[in-house]
Amino acid sequence: MTQDLSNLSGKLLISMPHMADPRFANSVILICTHDQAGAMGLVLNQTLPDLNFGDLLKQFDITPKSFSLQNYPVLSGGPVDTARGFLIHTADFHVKDTIIVDHKFGISGTLEALTDVADGKGPKDILFLLGYAGWGPNQLEDEIAQNSWLICPADYDLVFGTGTNVKWERALWRMGINPSMLSVEAGRA
Repeated sequence: MTQDLSNLSGKLLISMPHMADPRFANSVILICTHDQAGAMGLVLNQTLPDLNFGDLLKQFDITPKSFSLQNYPVLSGGPVDTARGFLIHTADFHVKDTIIVDHKFGISGTLEALTDVADGKGPKDILFLLGYAGWGPNQLEDEIAQNSWLICPADYDLVFGTGTNVKWERALWRMGINPSMLSVEAGRA
């Protein structure tokens, strides 16, 4: 059965063990936009060391009302435009430039969104990321054809309720795949 690759927005990409690019080794990526011009996604399981959300808010002179935001992790969303910040959030939140990925997730990247989160007026759940992953026209489809990625539906628990250090394994288990059974060698039958 051939999978429809025309629009992967709202899907997760799970890297295969033989991923050639070390920046994406054992990564889980939420595809935010995908069309004939290419794709944009955010890596969900690469925590940036020595940086937390509270530190980032201080850079914008924003003081969070909730202490729990102070130590909230910041993730590396990918290698492109690493100074640009993104919030992946539940679809219950919208500001002017929010991109609705699907009925479950939205993406915001504005100072207004950060201020709302800090003031407790933000979405139910968030992940904050710096940078993103991008693909040109047909590049992602080619990588999928080369068995670099598996595709699965994105669900709330995997995106927001699973620790970054176990997302890759949990995503595979949800697909019915035992991670230890995957070969590090690429191939086609």
